[in-house]
Amino acid sequence: MTRIAVIGAHGQVGQHLLNQIHEAGDEGVGVIRNREHGEDLVRLGAETALIDIETASADELAEALRGADAVVFSAGAGAGSTKERKRTVDFAGSVLSAQAAKLAGVRRFVQVSAMGVDEPLDDDTEEVWAAYVEAKRDADERLRETDLDWTIVRPGGLTSDEATGLVQVGEKVERGKISRADVAAVILAVIADTGSIGRTFEVVSGSESVEAAVASLAR
Repeated sequence: MTRIAVIGAHGQVGQHLLNQIHEAGDEGVGVIRNREHGEDLVRLGAETALIDIETASADELAEALRGADAVVFSAGAGAGSTKERKRTVDFAGSVLSAQAAKLAGVRRFVQVSAMGVDEPLDDDTEEVWAAYVEAKRDADERLRETDLDWTIVRPGGLTSDEATGLVQVGEKVERGKISRADVAAVILAVIADTGSIGRTFEVVSGSESVEAAVASLAR
């Protein structure tokens, strides 16, 4: 049985992931900052850990991660947040989570990023969006500098459609969309496939099964 800790667990990708973890017969731990969200995760078959990654120390977060086989960072400040919170959640939260994983002895770390964050920004890019892109880009760069067994997943535009189980992956793929449920499936496949360690890839809906697409990353 695999034990997976999900940071940002009440987000839509996080909830799909915890549900799929439970359906696979594995254990999920949802790290959340709002106590009121706990019942939603329990209904998905997950344990909960109440930690605010904007104020917690790495040691405090590490306590919630101990015993896990993998950590998934899927947290984000969300729509309507300030550019400052893009930095404290999307960047600093990722850095803290990687530090905590190392302290907890959890080597496997999967980060949910976003498609196109390495591309240059236009001078007239809206400042909150620019802050989001920069935070995701910098978080990815910092994670690559660690000695964790990391994988960075960069989905295209997220939808609430039903899972298809069919995707396209690659270092660069044509812009497209993907359901949050399929992103969750990709994360699970990545955790199970060591060939994806050390890889950064984009993913959108496609024609290849999730398992085959993830396996292709090792080629």
